[in-house]
Amino acid sequence: MAEVNPNLVKQLRDKTNAGMMDCKKALLESDGDLNKAEDILRKKGIASASKKASRTAKEGVVASYIHMRGKVGVLVEINCETDFVAKTDSFRDFVKDITLHIAAAHPLYVSRDQVPVQSIEREREIYRAQVTDKPANIVEKIVEGKLDKFFSGVCLLDQAFIKNPDQTIKDLVSLKIAEVGENIVIRRFARYAVGEETAPRQ
Repeated sequence: MAEVNPNLVKQLRDKTNAGMMDCKKALLESDGDLNKAEDILRKKGIASASKKASRTAKEGVVASYIHMRGKVGVLVEINCETDFVAKTDSFRDFVKDITLHIAAAHPLYVSRDQVPVQSIEREREIYRAQVTDKPANIVEKIVEGKLDKFFSGVCLLDQAFIKNPDQTIKDLVSLKIAEVGENIVIRRFARYAVGEETAPRQ
């Protein structure tokens, strides 16, 4: 995909809460016109997801998945607003995709705000130590870039979807919200693997 101005992508994401790849595609389609890009997202129903994201989601399902003949197991709770949506094939297929992804990608947290502060600061210190030879004015930019990569490895919502690496799990959630017309929240999950260490997360 061609490059677009990262600042425009951020502005469009802030306005619409659409996924990064959706914003990039809309900006490419609109030749970088922010208003036209927003209209493109609205027509696709993607921008509307931001308005639904604040609504309470108390229905949903708890689903399980066992992989590799009992070697890996996943338990996940995903919420929506109504029992009606929770029973639809579309929602159930979405939940299945999430359990498959968790089994394969092994995230540790749902989102960045769940990562312990001490873990983030430890990563920052390691990254700073790796770039001591760089000018001070760009060290923090490098550190933030490395942190984004760290989050994309351990946070479910930041991970690239195993079935479509151009799309993050957050993007996938936003698209499903737009499709079903309800807020959807991945509440929590647990992943177990035979013989795996069970040390507490830090």
